[in-house]
Amino acid sequence: MLTLSKEGGARSALPFSVTGGLAGIGFAALILLSNAVLVPAGLPAPGAGHADALDFYGSPPAALPAVLALGPLTWVLSTVFAAAALAALWGGGPRGGTGWALVGFAGVLLQKGTFLAVTALRFALADGGVGTPGLWAFQDALFLLNGTFLALALTGFSLGGLRAGLIGRGLGRLGLVAAALHAASATLTPLIRDGDGPLGLLGLTGWLLWTGWLIGYGLALVRRPGDVGARS
Repeated sequence: MLTLSKEGGARSALPFSVTGGLAGIGFAALILLSNAVLVPAGLPAPGAGHADALDFYGSPPAALPAVLALGPLTWVLSTVFAAAALAALWGGGPRGGTGWALVGFAGVLLQKGTFLAVTALRFALADGGVGTPGLWAFQDALFLLNGTFLALALTGFSLGGLRAGLIGRGLGRLGLVAAALHAASATLTPLIRDGDGPLGLLGLTGWLLWTGWLIGYGLALVRRPGDVGARS
Protein backbone atom coordinates (compact mmCIF):
# COMPACT_ATOMS: atom_id res chain seq x y z
CA MET A 1 0.00 0.00 0.00
CA LEU A 2 1.49 3.35 -1.11
CA THR A 3 0.64 7.01 -0.55
CA LEU A 4 2.08 10.14 -2.11
CA SER A 5 4.43 12.32 -0.07
CA LYS A 6 4.33 16.13 -0.18
CA GLU A 7 7.21 16.05 -2.64
CA GLY A 8 5.16 13.92 -5.01
CA GLY A 9 7.09 10.72 -4.50
CA ALA A 10 5.73 7.44 -3.27
CA ARG A 11 6.36 6.26 0.26
CA SER A 12 5.23 3.27 2.28
CA ALA A 13 2.15 3.63 4.46
CA LEU A 14 1.14 1.49 7.39
CA PRO A 15 -1.05 -1.32 6.01
CA PHE A 16 -4.54 -1.41 7.46
CA SER A 17 -3.93 -4.94 8.72
CA VAL A 18 -1.11 -3.64 10.93
CA THR A 19 -3.29 -0.77 12.16
CA GLY A 20 -6.11 -3.18 12.95
CA GLY A 21 -3.82 -5.68 14.61
CA LEU A 22 -2.32 -3.01 16.85
CA ALA A 23 -5.83 -1.75 17.61
CA GLY A 24 -6.85 -5.23 18.75
CA ILE A 25 -3.81 -5.53 21.00
CA GLY A 26 -4.43 -2.04 22.37
CA PHE A 27 -8.07 -2.91 23.04
CA ALA A 28 -7.06 -6.01 24.97
CA ALA A 29 -4.51 -4.00 26.98
CA LEU A 30 -7.09 -1.35 27.90
CA ILE A 31 -9.74 -3.78 29.11
CA LEU A 32 -7.14 -5.69 31.12
CA LEU A 33 -5.95 -2.42 32.66
CA SER A 34 -9.51 -1.32 33.46
CA ASN A 35 -10.29 -4.54 35.27
CA ALA A 36 -6.92 -4.54 37.04
CA VAL A 37 -7.92 -1.18 38.52
CA LEU A 38 -11.61 -1.79 39.29
CA VAL A 39 -11.67 -5.41 40.48
CA PRO A 40 -9.31 -4.82 43.45
CA ALA A 41 -11.39 -1.73 44.25
CA GLY A 42 -14.46 -3.93 44.75
CA LEU A 43 -16.24 -3.96 41.38
CA PRO A 44 -19.22 -6.31 41.85
CA ALA A 45 -18.97 -9.54 39.88
CA PRO A 46 -21.81 -10.56 37.54
CA GLY A 47 -24.59 -12.05 39.63
CA ALA A 48 -23.67 -10.04 42.75
CA GLY A 49 -26.54 -8.78 44.85
CA HIS A 50 -27.81 -5.23 45.16
CA ALA A 51 -26.01 -4.84 48.49
CA ASP A 52 -22.64 -5.37 46.80
CA ALA A 53 -23.54 -2.84 44.11
CA LEU A 54 -24.59 -0.36 46.79
CA ASP A 55 -21.25 -0.76 48.57
CA PHE A 56 -19.28 -0.08 45.37
CA TYR A 57 -21.36 2.52 43.54
CA GLY A 58 -22.60 4.24 46.70
CA SER A 59 -19.07 5.51 47.30
CA PRO A 60 -17.26 4.73 44.02
CA PRO A 61 -13.46 4.67 43.84
CA ALA A 62 -11.76 7.76 42.49
CA ALA A 63 -10.57 5.82 39.43
CA LEU A 64 -14.09 4.86 38.27
CA PRO A 65 -14.82 7.99 36.15
CA ALA A 66 -11.45 7.69 34.40
CA VAL A 67 -11.98 4.01 33.64
CA LEU A 68 -15.51 4.62 32.32
CA ALA A 69 -14.14 7.47 30.19
CA LEU A 70 -11.95 4.93 28.37
CA GLY A 71 -15.09 3.32 26.95
CA PRO A 72 -15.24 5.31 23.67
CA LEU A 73 -11.57 4.62 22.96
CA THR A 74 -12.01 0.88 23.50
CA TRP A 75 -15.01 0.85 21.15
CA VAL A 76 -13.01 2.64 18.44
CA LEU A 77 -10.08 0.25 18.80
CA SER A 78 -12.25 -2.88 18.72
CA THR A 79 -14.15 -1.63 15.66
CA VAL A 80 -10.91 -0.92 13.76
CA PHE A 81 -9.66 -4.38 14.73
CA ALA A 82 -12.87 -6.01 13.52
CA ALA A 83 -12.76 -4.09 10.23
CA ALA A 84 -9.17 -5.22 9.63
CA ALA A 85 -10.09 -8.82 10.38
CA LEU A 86 -13.04 -8.61 7.99
CA ALA A 87 -10.80 -7.12 5.27
CA ALA A 88 -8.24 -9.88 5.80
CA LEU A 89 -10.85 -12.61 5.49
CA TRP A 90 -12.84 -11.11 2.63
CA GLY A 91 -12.81 -13.72 -0.12
CA GLY A 92 -11.59 -16.26 2.41
CA GLY A 93 -9.13 -18.11 0.23
CA PRO A 94 -10.00 -21.41 -1.46
CA ARG A 95 -12.17 -22.66 1.44
CA GLY A 96 -14.10 -19.43 1.90
CA GLY A 97 -14.22 -17.39 5.09
CA THR A 98 -16.26 -14.34 4.14
CA GLY A 99 -19.55 -15.54 5.60
CA TRP A 100 -18.03 -16.37 8.98
CA ALA A 101 -16.10 -13.08 8.93
CA LEU A 102 -19.38 -11.20 8.51
CA VAL A 103 -20.80 -13.11 11.48
CA GLY A 104 -17.78 -12.04 13.52
CA PHE A 105 -18.07 -8.41 12.45
CA ALA A 106 -21.77 -8.34 13.28
CA GLY A 107 -21.00 -9.82 16.69
CA VAL A 108 -18.48 -7.05 17.41
CA LEU A 109 -20.94 -4.30 16.42
CA LEU A 110 -23.72 -5.81 18.55
CA GLN A 111 -21.32 -6.21 21.46
CA LYS A 112 -20.29 -2.56 21.19
CA GLY A 113 -23.90 -1.39 21.28
CA THR A 114 -24.68 -3.56 24.28
CA PHE A 115 -21.63 -2.48 26.23
CA LEU A 116 -22.37 1.16 25.47
CA ALA A 117 -25.63 0.63 27.37
CA VAL A 118 -23.77 -1.15 30.19
CA THR A 119 -21.34 1.77 30.50
CA ALA A 120 -24.17 4.33 30.51
CA LEU A 121 -25.90 2.36 33.26
CA ARG A 122 -22.69 2.32 35.30
CA PHE A 123 -22.52 6.11 35.02
CA ALA A 124 -26.11 6.25 36.28
CA LEU A 125 -25.33 3.89 39.15
CA ALA A 126 -22.35 5.98 40.22
CA ASP A 127 -24.48 9.13 40.03
CA GLY A 128 -26.95 7.95 42.65
CA GLY A 129 -28.93 5.41 40.65
CA VAL A 130 -27.59 2.54 42.74
CA GLY A 131 -30.43 3.25 45.16
CA THR A 132 -32.76 1.74 42.55
CA PRO A 133 -32.35 -2.08 42.64
CA GLY A 134 -33.88 -2.45 39.19
CA LEU A 135 -31.14 -0.35 37.61
CA TRP A 136 -28.43 -2.66 38.94
CA ALA A 137 -30.40 -5.73 37.84
CA PHE A 138 -30.75 -4.26 34.33
CA GLN A 139 -27.02 -3.53 34.09
CA ASP A 140 -26.13 -6.98 35.41
CA ALA A 141 -28.44 -8.80 32.99
CA LEU A 142 -27.16 -6.80 30.01
CA PHE A 143 -23.57 -7.54 30.97
CA LEU A 144 -24.22 -11.28 31.15
CA LEU A 145 -26.33 -11.45 27.98
CA ASN A 146 -23.57 -9.57 26.15
CA GLY A 147 -21.76 -12.90 26.10
CA THR A 148 -24.04 -13.88 23.20
CA PHE A 149 -22.42 -11.30 20.94
CA LEU A 150 -18.91 -12.07 22.16
CA ALA A 151 -19.60 -15.69 21.23
CA LEU A 152 -20.68 -14.60 17.74
CA ALA A 153 -17.56 -12.48 17.27
CA LEU A 154 -15.22 -15.21 18.49
CA THR A 155 -16.91 -17.94 16.45
CA GLY A 156 -17.12 -15.91 13.25
CA PHE A 157 -13.57 -14.61 13.22
CA SER A 158 -12.10 -17.91 14.48
CA LEU A 159 -13.79 -20.06 11.82
CA GLY A 160 -13.21 -17.43 9.15
CA GLY A 161 -9.56 -17.11 10.13
CA LEU A 162 -9.06 -20.88 10.06
CA ARG A 163 -10.70 -21.26 6.66
CA ALA A 164 -8.69 -18.41 5.16
CA GLY A 165 -5.42 -19.53 6.73
CA LEU A 166 -4.98 -16.30 8.68
CA ILE A 167 -4.67 -17.98 12.08
CA GLY A 168 -3.41 -21.33 13.29
CA ARG A 169 -5.45 -24.15 14.77
CA GLY A 170 -4.36 -23.35 18.31
CA LEU A 171 -5.69 -19.79 18.20
CA GLY A 172 -8.82 -20.95 16.40
CA ARG A 173 -9.56 -23.53 19.08
CA LEU A 174 -8.90 -20.97 21.80
CA GLY A 175 -11.48 -18.68 20.22
CA LEU A 176 -14.07 -21.43 19.90
CA VAL A 177 -13.62 -22.53 23.53
CA ALA A 178 -13.98 -18.91 24.67
CA ALA A 179 -17.09 -18.58 22.49
CA ALA A 180 -18.63 -21.69 24.05
CA LEU A 181 -17.99 -20.36 27.55
CA HIS A 182 -19.53 -16.98 26.73
CA ALA A 183 -22.55 -18.61 25.12
CA ALA A 184 -23.04 -20.86 28.14
CA SER A 185 -22.74 -17.90 30.51
CA ALA A 186 -25.31 -15.88 28.55
CA THR A 187 -27.71 -18.84 28.40
CA LEU A 188 -27.42 -19.38 32.16
CA THR A 189 -27.97 -15.69 32.99
CA PRO A 190 -31.03 -16.36 35.23
CA LEU A 191 -29.12 -18.95 37.27
CA ILE A 192 -25.99 -16.81 37.57
CA ARG A 193 -28.03 -13.84 38.75
CA ASP A 194 -29.83 -15.94 41.37
CA GLY A 195 -26.80 -17.25 43.20
CA ASP A 196 -23.11 -17.04 44.06
CA GLY A 197 -22.25 -20.51 42.73
CA PRO A 198 -19.43 -21.50 40.38
CA LEU A 199 -21.44 -20.74 37.23
CA GLY A 200 -20.08 -17.20 37.26
CA LEU A 201 -16.65 -18.64 36.51
CA LEU A 202 -17.85 -19.55 33.00
CA GLY A 203 -17.94 -15.92 31.93
CA LEU A 204 -14.73 -15.04 33.76
CA THR A 205 -12.81 -17.89 32.13
CA GLY A 206 -14.27 -17.01 28.74
CA TRP A 207 -13.27 -13.38 29.22
CA LEU A 208 -9.67 -14.27 30.05
CA LEU A 209 -9.45 -16.54 27.00
CA TRP A 210 -11.02 -13.81 24.87
CA THR A 211 -8.34 -11.28 25.82
CA GLY A 212 -5.63 -13.81 24.96
CA TRP A 213 -7.38 -14.51 21.65
CA LEU A 214 -7.51 -10.77 20.88
CA ILE A 215 -3.77 -10.42 21.35
CA GLY A 216 -3.06 -13.52 19.26
CA TYR A 217 -5.39 -12.41 16.45
CA GLY A 218 -3.90 -8.91 16.52
CA LEU A 219 -0.42 -10.37 16.10
CA ALA A 220 -1.67 -12.50 13.19
CA LEU A 221 -2.93 -9.36 11.44
CA VAL A 222 0.32 -7.48 12.10
CA ARG A 223 2.37 -10.33 10.66
CA ARG A 224 0.35 -10.57 7.43
CA PRO A 225 0.22 -7.01 6.13
CA GLY A 226 0.74 -7.91 2.49
CA ASP A 227 -2.45 -9.89 2.00
CA VAL A 228 -4.67 -7.37 3.76
CA GLY A 229 -2.96 -4.29 2.49
CA ALA A 230 -3.64 -5.37 -1.07
CA ARG A 231 -7.37 -5.52 -0.34
CA SER A 232 -7.76 -2.47 1.92
